[in-house]
Amino acid sequence: MTPTVVLLLFLAGLSAGFIDAIAGGGGLISVPALLWAGLPPQMALGTNKMQSTWGTMLAVRRYMQAGLVKWSEVRLAVAVTFVFAMLGTFVVTQVSNELLKKIVPWLLLGIAAYALLNPGFGQQKVRQRLSPRVFACLGGSVLGFYDGFFGPGTGSFWTVACLSLLGLELTRATAYTKVVNLTSNLASLLVFILAARIRYDIAVVMIAGQLIGARLGSGLVIRHGAPFVRIVFLIVVFAMVMKLLWDQWTAGA
Repeated sequence: MTPTVVLLLFLAGLSAGFIDAIAGGGGLISVPALLWAGLPPQMALGTNKMQSTWGTMLAVRRYMQAGLVKWSEVRLAVAVTFVFAMLGTFVVTQVSNELLKKIVPWLLLGIAAYALLNPGFGQQKVRQRLSPRVFACLGGSVLGFYDGFFGPGTGSFWTVACLSLLGLELTRATAYTKVVNLTSNLASLLVFILAARIRYDIAVVMIAGQLIGARLGSGLVIRHGAPFVRIVFLIVVFAMVMKLLWDQWTAGA
């Protein structure tokens, strides 16, 4: 790798870690950067899981230190998510995910529209609709499998689920989301390691950026709370929708 490529990959990791710690969606930056660096798609996905896992791990640690996450509240979701994320990662190697590529942008657009039209989105707790146990099993199985199988928008789906079904406010929902995202990342990463789909030299460069970005992003969430997260959440979701729709359009052109 040339010094220029190393620098750009470091900056991509830093930017992705910053965005991921706040609202998810860092893969919008890191995966294209890895493909630009010349990695084959499967190698890019595996390397991305490796580098993103470290940034998410740091963000989770900071959220737990700030008292935004309690292990007793998330441990069942962690267990279920891990199993189903591994299953999803295995299944994606066997079947096509073309249908999901067409559906997901519109689901994300609906989430963004809902958040945009509700100024108080996530700033106050709402009525809890599911018990923590039912939520953990349902969310862990469906979203854990989805993250392992396809991935884009998983953080947004988890955040909205925490808000609307578990009754958390946005800051705590973001912290919960990071814990289960870390879980599905680790599960998928294990599959990619066993399949030898990781460029460790590139991962190390991006991990350095990820750790800095995750520290900065999680610090802003802790200090500024729900209003700040809402703004970044909307920007990231709209950017993700545009990226996925653009990929569909260019693929069909």
